[in-house]
Amino acid sequence: MAKITYIQPDGTARTCVNFEGMTLMQLAIGNLVDGIDALCGGMRQCGTCHVYIPPEWVDKTGPAGEEEQVMLEALEGVEVRPTSRLSCQIQLSEELDGLVVEIPADQPGV
Repeated sequence: MAKITYIQPDGTARTCVNFEGMTLMQLAIGNLVDGIDALCGGMRQCGTCHVYIPPEWVDKTGPAGEEEQVMLEALEGVEVRPTSRLSCQIQLSEELDGLVVEIPADQPGV
């Protein structure tokens, strides 16, 4: 298990404990974290689970895959950073214990 902290759009921190096999998005949805809407259910189709990964964690979370990168590039009305990821594409493991992610103030289409 790993503890993951989400910095919600209002600036408050929410720490959640994951179970092996969950994604960052599933953990957020299961714990009612504000700002993760996941309208497509994790299919890389909407971008409403967009998060910012701290630069020091990018090696552990890995880079966005090709399809994920296409989705991120298509997002309109939100700030996409070099460390932007779709939380539905990050598989949680003990290696990510202590990860802190920032949720953008706005998600696309929401």
